[in-house]
Amino acid sequence: MARKFFVDGNWKCNGTTEEVKKIVTTLNEAEVPSEDVVEVVVSPPFVFLNFVKSLLRSDFHVAAQNCWVRKGGAFTGEISAEMLVNLSIPWVIIGHSERRALLNESNEFVGDKVVYALSQGLKVIACIGETLEERESGSTMAVVAAQTKAIADKVTNWDNVVLAYEPVWAIGTGKVATPAQAQDKSYPLLFYLEIFECELRKWLRENVSGDIAESTRIIYGGSVNGANCKELTDQPMLMVFWSVELR
Repeated sequence: MARKFFVDGNWKCNGTTEEVKKIVTTLNEAEVPSEDVVEVVVSPPFVFLNFVKSLLRSDFHVAAQNCWVRKGGAFTGEISAEMLVNLSIPWVIIGHSERRALLNESNEFVGDKVVYALSQGLKVIACIGETLEERESGSTMAVVAAQTKAIADKVTNWDNVVLAYEPVWAIGTGKVATPAQAQDKSYPLLFYLEIFECELRKWLRENVSGDIAESTRIIYGGSVNGANCKELTDQPMLMVFWSVELR
């Protein structure tokens, strides 16, 4: 089954008005295949969402970096899914490893956030991934399966869900396989991502459905940047969807 190529740029907690203008100008001038081939999403901080949306080319889309777990109210500092819908923001990132680690967002809490965002009409980039310690102990799939199960237990329609595999050990560390290493089966990271994708799709097939396993887009994030993304995605043994972090 053909899955549309997906690229998301996560700006995290960065940027000024002038910097945002420069980034959007660069994006607007980029030569990119049509929307039926690739889906491009950018994720600026909340304060810049409307600003970016007003300047960004129409075939690119905007995602919030988070939203609250239920309807708005007395939750100081939070942003509700309803607010994002009101601003015509189509996408939201949920469960990023930084929020899981720094703000103690549990698997169950992330699952609740995903299902509520979907119920309000948002499309969700749901983040999963293990720490270096978990990877080295051989528990990658156990960790990721638990994270995915917390989502799968609550979500009934996966049409608007993208799973973003972001191993904590690779985010911002530069620890990503080079194209040559990715093709070398003797290298520790060998075709790690291909193996992981196969294992995750197997889990989805056995625990959700075969159709969901085949149709759900699984993207990768972690030390992917403008210098290496093209070369990496050209490698046949790597997953074909990438999340690029702008720092």
